[in-house]
Amino acid sequence: MLSIDPKEISTPKLHSYLLGAVAPRPIAFASTIDADGNPNLSPFSFFNVFGANPPTMIFSPARSVRNNTTKDTLDNAEITKEVVINVVNYAIVQQMSLSSAMYPKGVNEFEKAGLTMLKSDIVQPFRVAESPVQFECKVTDVIYTGNKGGAGNLIICEVLKMHINEAVLDTDGGIDPYKIDLVARAGGSYYSRAKDGFFEIPKPISSLGIGVDQIPESIKNSEVLTGNNLGMLGNVNQIPNAKAVDNFAKEHPEFIGLETVKKHTFAQKFLKINDVESAWKVLLIK
Repeated sequence: MLSIDPKEISTPKLHSYLLGAVAPRPIAFASTIDADGNPNLSPFSFFNVFGANPPTMIFSPARSVRNNTTKDTLDNAEITKEVVINVVNYAIVQQMSLSSAMYPKGVNEFEKAGLTMLKSDIVQPFRVAESPVQFECKVTDVIYTGNKGGAGNLIICEVLKMHINEAVLDTDGGIDPYKIDLVARAGGSYYSRAKDGFFEIPKPISSLGIGVDQIPESIKNSEVLTGNNLGMLGNVNQIPNAKAVDNFAKEHPEFIGLETVKKHTFAQKFLKINDVESAWKVLLIK
């Protein structure tokens, strides 16, 4: 058996072991606002529920292992003392992943991920309309576990109001685990789905994806493509240029002149095998 003293290995290596061993972990899709009212949205898998009276949740936007920076979520929670925790199901997992990219301060991750801002009833941060369950919370305390890279910052929240999409309820009014179809975080690029087990999502590219907000409206308003599909399309750093599309069309003349629905259906098939570049080219063929 491999025995490890945490003090004798690097923080990134220790971080990898911890995340690989303590899994799957639920995901807090946390919505906050800054002092000027600008929205922010980011996922965190250091998260769970810790009591029902009062209803208490804790999540941790840890300090970056790479450069010891803090997340906007932490800064906002410290200032406003409010947060909305949205749960993540399979239908929005790709958009959630896209929102985790390190976009500059002030960028609206709702727009980048193609998610809908829904006004909350009690707190100021917006809810994610597509999330099946949303918790409006006040921040009651923040516990700082250290000031070095990888240190946790435990944001303790009291749930003031919760919203549940009735489509995920069973006949007794409880949450049906199959209908809600939650996903959880594992180590590396792996996630877990209650229905099917583990699956992999490539981490958002370091150069930042264009975002769903930069996808042409004719594609974004597709009758075929899902939010997950759009999240994958938004995680490219540039759209294929005309020459690349023309070359692809010469190699695949069967995609030329297709009606929109058929074109989007073929693109979706490429997305299902994680061939995002080919999906983009199919969508752009005239």
